[in-house]
Amino acid sequence: MNINLIRKSGKFNFEAENESGFTVELDAKAAIGGEGKGFRPMEMLLVGLGGCSGIDMVNVLTKQKEPLDDIKIAINATRKEEEMPPIFDEIEIHFDLYGDLSAAKVERALSMTFEKYCSVSNILGRSAKINFTYKINSNAQV
Repeated sequence: MNINLIRKSGKFNFEAENESGFTVELDAKAAIGGEGKGFRPMEMLLVGLGGCSGIDMVNVLTKQKEPLDDIKIAINATRKEEEMPPIFDEIEIHFDLYGDLSAAKVERALSMTFEKYCSVSNILGRSAKINFTYKINSNAQV
């Protein structure tokens, strides 16, 4: 896995590119001179958590033959601002799941995702408390 970054503009605006050519822009927070031209690095960690857990949830539910029509993920996190570096303290991740899904199978998928499959949650969970919730929405709400 290779990632390359180049500075685009200003002091802190970078563009990251992966081996497949996909790019994402990063920037620092305004308080230190960032210009709002991209994700902040700590936000990228949360993007990674959402992507990793979302992919694993879809994969597990598909293997369980659950009719998942859509998935939306919301993440909220707090940091230990009094510490240096200010790492994550608590991360709340909420899954809105759409389809005629079994609550038992969703809970099993969540358990497997966060305890076994999602590498990002395993890494972040070593320093932060990760809480997950979900809501099953009927197809009429998609």
